[in-house]
Order: sequence, then C-alpha cells, then structure tokens
Amino acid sequence: MRVATDIGGTFTDLVYVDGNGEIGVAKSHTTPPRFEQGVMDVIEKSGIDPSAIQTFIHGTTVIINALTERKGVKTGLITTKGFRDVLEIARGNRPDLFNVRYQKPVPFVERYLRHEVEERLNYKGEVLTELNMEQVKEVVSIFKKEKVEAIAVSYLHSYINPRHEIETVELIKELWPEIAVTASHEVTKEWREYERTNTTVLNSYVKPIAASYVNRLQSKLSEGKAYSHNYIMQSNGGTTTFDSAKETPINMVESGPVAGIYGAAVLGELLGEENIIAFDIGGTTAKCSLINNGEVKVSTDYFIEKDERNAGYPIKVPVVDIVEIGNGGGSIAWIDEAGSLKVGPQSAGALPGPVAYGLGGTEPTTTDANLITGRLSPDNFDYNVNLDLVKDAIKKKVSDQYDLTVEEGALGIIRIANSNMLNALKLISVRKGHNPRDFVLVAFGGGGSMHALALAKDLGVKKVIVPVASSVFSAWGMLMTDLRHDYIQTFIKRLMNVDIAELNNEWRTLETNAYEQFDNEGLEEGKVLFTRFADMRYLGQEHAVKVPVPNGEWTEESITEITERFHQLHEKNFTFKLEETPVEIVNLHLTSFGQVKKPELKKLVGLTGSIEEAIKEARLVYYENEGWLTTKIYKRSLLPPGVQLEGPAIIEEPSASTVIYPDQTLTVDEYGNLLIDTGVE
Repeated sequence: MRVATDIGGTFTDLVYVDGNGEIGVAKSHTTPPRFEQGVMDVIEKSGIDPSAIQTFIHGTTVIINALTERKGVKTGLITTKGFRDVLEIARGNRPDLFNVRYQKPVPFVERYLRHEVEERLNYKGEVLTELNMEQVKEVVSIFKKEKVEAIAVSYLHSYINPRHEIETVELIKELWPEIAVTASHEVTKEWREYERTNTTVLNSYVKPIAASYVNRLQSKLSEGKAYSHNYIMQSNGGTTTFDSAKETPINMVESGPVAGIYGAAVLGELLGEENIIAFDIGGTTAKCSLINNGEVKVSTDYFIEKDERNAGYPIKVPVVDIVEIGNGGGSIAWIDEAGSLKVGPQSAGALPGPVAYGLGGTEPTTTDANLITGRLSPDNFDYNVNLDLVKDAIKKKVSDQYDLTVEEGALGIIRIANSNMLNALKLISVRKGHNPRDFVLVAFGGGGSMHALALAKDLGVKKVIVPVASSVFSAWGMLMTDLRHDYIQTFIKRLMNVDIAELNNEWRTLETNAYEQFDNEGLEEGKVLFTRFADMRYLGQEHAVKVPVPNGEWTEESITEITERFHQLHEKNFTFKLEETPVEIVNLHLTSFGQVKKPELKKLVGLTGSIEEAIKEARLVYYENEGWLTTKIYKRSLLPPGVQLEGPAIIEEPSASTVIYPDQTLTVDEYGNLLIDTGVE
C-alpha cells in the first residue's frame, strides 16, 4: 500500500492506494504544534492497517511556518573576511521605490552572531588566501558562549571550489559534534553571494526544527507499526528520503502546495490538456501555478514574504513557480481603518476555526459566508452547526457596518475573497503574457471547486476540471511523483569559444553526483532519468533564460542548436532577440528523477443510474447578480460517467462542494472528474 499525507493549516489529508489499485481518502484536523499527531489521527481515521504501508510520502508546512513565524533556532554565520554584512546590504533594487520609510528585510542572524575569518578564493576557485583555522576555532568558542544552536558557513566563490567550507565544517564537527551545521555548497552551487548566504542561513535556522519533527514523525510511525519506506515532498515537485530532508530542510519550504501542482500536470496529461492553471484553496491560503505545454516551471528565484512593499528573503533552491496568498476557507473578514471590507490574510486556522465549527471562533470567515449563502450545507460539517451564531457574527462584524442584510454581508465576504484570488490568478497568467482562454482551470483543495467557477468566468477561462478526491488532491499528487534531485552548477562561459570537453565533463560530474545520491537512497541506476537545462544570457545582461538542452555528449552542432533555441526563448520571454550578440552559459542545471511505481487512475465501472437518483435535495442558494435561486444539490458519488447537467447546481462530496452557476454545464468523464463549461465565449 502507498500512502500520502499532506498537512495544511486547517486539515491534514490522506490518500492511499492499495494492492488492487483502489484509492481511499481521509481528512482530519491539523494538530499544531504537534503536527505528527494529526498524521497519526488521519491514518487511524482512514481505517488502514499501518503495517500494510509499504511507501509513505509526506508533505508538510513545518518549514515555511518556522520561517514566517520566526520560530527557528539561534543561528551563527561564519563568512569570508570583509563580507560580514552581506545579509544586511542585500540588494539595492527596492520594490517600493518612492517609499522614504522603506526598510530592508531584517537578517535572520543578528550582527553580533555574524563573524569573519581569513580565507579567499578568486572567481575561478583558485586559492588566494588559505583558511585561518585558528580564527574558526575562536568563532566556535564565541558561538558556544552565546548558546548558538546552528551554524551557517558561506564563503566567497565556494560554489566553484568548496574546499575551505569543507575544512571549516570538519573542524566545527570535531570541536562541537552536536551542533547543526550547513555549508553553502551543500545547499546550492549557484553564484550570487547574498542569495546563497541567505539560503544557507535559513537552512541552518530550521535544521534542528526539521530534524526534531522528522524524528518525531518517524517515531510515531514506528510506534504505529508502520515500517515503510518514508519520503518527504520537496519544493521542486519531487520527493526525497527522511534522512536527506533533515540535512537540507530548506528544500521543503513549499513541500505541501507543489504536490497538487504536479498532480494537475499528471491529470492534464491523462486528459489531453497541456495548458493548465492549477488552483488550490485550502483552509488558510490559496495557491496557483501555470503549467504551459505540460511543463511545470521550476525556478531558483524564490522568495518568502515578498510583496509590492517588501523585498522578502531569497531562497536559492529549486521551487515550483507558485503564487500563494492568505485567502482560504478560514480567512477572517474584517474592516480596516478606512472602512473597507477585507478578507485575510489572518486565518481562524484549525483552532478555533470558523464560527461554524463551534470551537470558540467569533470572527466571520469565508467558510461561514459560504454556509449562509447556501453554498455549503450544515450537514457537511463534523460539528453541530449553530446557524444563529454564524449569522450573528456576520451581522455584527460586516452587515451592520454597511446597512446590509446578513446574506448580502456574506456575499460581500465571498466577492472580496474572490477578488483577492482573481488577482493571484492574473499574476501567473495575464501578467506573464498568457491568454487564460488557452488554459483550463484545475480546481482542488477544500474550497477550490466552490470558488473556481466564478473566478474562471471573470478570468475568461472556458473550462474547469474538478478532479476525483479534489479536497485531498495535493496528497494524491504526491503518489504520482518520482524521487527528484536538482543539481545546479554555476559555469560562466561564452558559447562561441567554450571548451566542449570541459563542458561535457561538468555534465558528467553532475550525473555522477546524482547516481551516488540515488544509490544512497536505495535506488538502482537503471531507474534514474535525467533532464538538462542551461541558464543562458546575452553578454552584458544580468539575468538569464532557462533553456532545455539535450542529454548526452555535446558537439559543435549541439552548440548551434542550443544557441538558436536560446534566441527563440529570449524573444518569447522579452519580445526581442540579439542574434549578433555573443551568448553566455551561466548555470548548468541537471534534474534527476528516480522512477517509482505509481498508481493508475481507474475508470468508473459499475456505476449506473439516472441523474435523478443523485439528487440529494433542492435548496435556496444566494448567487451574485441573481439573488436566491432554487438549486438542485447532487451527491457526487452517485453521478454516473457521461451524465450532463445544467446550472445552477451544487455537487457535494464529504469535504468539498462544487458551485455551478446558471448557464454553465457539467459533464462527468469516465474517471469521475467533473468537466464544467463556464459559459465563456
């Protein structure tokens, strides 16, 4: 049996596939701060035998939570003499150009814990000044006195030659075996000293937190007699072992969300859809990503806490290109000082949760608004819902402020939440030059299908797909992933006079490293596949374009073909190309996949019956621009394949509802996915 669990801000999801290919799902409440207990709760709720689990895959928000809530450990930094303040200096490109009160991000390591040592390499990796080991010993002594819990080591140009970093780490471990240490070359071999140093610091900052969490989870699984092969989802869309995750936990920064994006790509391939907008609404956040020609875009230009006013913190590891906003089912509606209605980013979370949960929540949320407008039924909650309490919360906090009815106040909350989500969807589509009409929207997560049809209509998307088990789709996506590791090596050379033998040797080195890592993880060489990219630019440019390049030995012909491919991609991204200008390679990027057995989607067989048999009830639902409409409510599990129905309608399943508007048409495909024509011309 293969099992995947995904921890969200409100719920912990589980999907399993047994030996017969049958898929089962479960959902239970997240249990902060002991998140591992929520994993065991959902395994118990699913009714599966833990001893039958052969492969266990896990997605977690522990790392991103530790970073955003500043709950990492006290960290010290050792760096090259003269570069103590690289975290403070950061970058000069301010996001909020005319704000005279603009503040740069505060470093995660205070200045008194940032220490320099004598050592220096040049840009070729040649040693100019040998490492001063005595100074390293002095710094370690200072860190001991300051009760530092983790150390980051980041030296200039160590991406090309890590010798001094290796010597430093060996000495630290000799002097202080129990301390958590990260050297920059272990996390990234890409240039840019600020981004590389910040990534190293953040990895050290969360390393003890990650190790403690993974060890507790491992222990709980063992106590439950689950002696499985255990993997954790990474931000690059692949999985890695528990042991690897403890060493470089920064690779788990977007562990949960990216699995759903990857799952959407797999589903699209099955259904013949290459252009997809993946859209996930959970309890706390909404996430979206664009899949173009079947390709999930992965980038190392990732930031946390970056917005139009804040520069954020760069993390130079491969992350699926994803936009995330603080709007979900638990997002709280509030009124700002100017009297405007806002929704999010504050969330009621799992505890106390929305008012509807009856666990002490008093602030109205998106979930409460959907309940009042009839989109959700009180029968679908785990608790006895007190509708009067929910109405009272919306009336006092929203409706009375604007002299509205309770229903109008609830619809106002939904419309504001939809507006926030629409902006996020535009960021990954229209703002990047893509026409939404050329894409289908795959909606998942507990709230994805509830909001997707309204958003698709506003965005101009013609078709929405709501997959089977949509509320736990991110966990399903984990079951469809391979083991994956990315190796990026800065290698700055002009293509016109590059030494092809040296270039091929660099590719071979990266592939050898990949084979060794997979061998350590117990995977044989025959199951390893490679995909190559090169970050390329015109001479004199600052930033590069990621270009897919062929595997195997490069030749003069390969160089010509790759150069032409770069010109085309540059023109596509920036509307121009400079064919007479020399082209440079900046980074070599090897993506390695360790193939594992994945479940096959089963077609619906044996499910027959009429559409009338699937009708659960008819109730009044409050729609934008339409008011109250009598709406048929269908039970999704009883809808046979091939059936068609017209909106308005609501399709209910245990932990999600799909709201279909008037003039929209739904079809159930042979796998049980809901395909909805949005009515957009």
